[in-house]
Amino acid sequence: MAFLELQDLRKTFTSRRGAFGKAGTAEVRAVDGVSFSLERGEIMGLVGESGCGKTTLCRLIMQLLEPSSGRVVLDGESLSELSPGELRRRRIDFQMVFQDPYASLNPRMTVSSMLEEAVRQRHPDWTRAQLEGRVGELLERVGMARRFARRYPHEFSGGQRQRVAIARALAPEPKLVIADEPVSALDVSIQSQILNLLQELRRELNLTMLFISHDLGVVRYMADRMVVMRRGQIVESGEAEQLFRHPGHPYTVELLAAIPKIARRGGEHS
Repeated sequence: MAFLELQDLRKTFTSRRGAFGKAGTAEVRAVDGVSFSLERGEIMGLVGESGCGKTTLCRLIMQLLEPSSGRVVLDGESLSELSPGELRRRRIDFQMVFQDPYASLNPRMTVSSMLEEAVRQRHPDWTRAQLEGRVGELLERVGMARRFARRYPHEFSGGQRQRVAIARALAPEPKLVIADEPVSALDVSIQSQILNLLQELRRELNLTMLFISHDLGVVRYMADRMVVMRRGQIVESGEAEQLFRHPGHPYTVELLAAIPKIARRGGEHS
């Protein structure tokens, strides 16, 4: 049984649209019949241009949006069919790392307060000493010193804030991590540090991850398998390296052709 399974997932939005002064409505199919599965311990790359439906799909998996139809099945349980109380109980099993770490962290809370709050979701009866110990372990896990627990988000660099965001996502001991463009807002040198960190965590914790990006070079480095999304639909899927070497869909070919090439002396490109 697949660890995460999307079954014919659809999300349609109705927008108001007027033409020549007349009121009207139009339906937008943001996610249109998406199906794929993710195995335990696997990293799946989800790629596509801006506006293709990646973020909407992400919110459907997180149950932040209700699907128009279809199901999200996690570890054999259909999340779409849970009651609000049961969904709150299960939500600690899937966490998210957002694109902008500063916007996703509460500027009025210290790192310690944020991480303790997340740890309590899994361990509500832990003592203060246990919580403080776990916070220190989480910071060290993402390559930060324990003393940083007393600081606020504005006291960190962008890369450090993203490390804190990753620590917070790991704090409830989730079974699934969804990373939505987690390095696109960072400098190239910092991007490599965060990507290496995610790979290390994957190996150490056997993390299952859905890695969403418009940067195919990043996805090639991170993912075992890859799905390509266009206009709300999956147009191609398969082993990541195989798709890079032998893309089958014209849209995948276009995306690969758009990857920047490294210029060589004499005007040649690699």
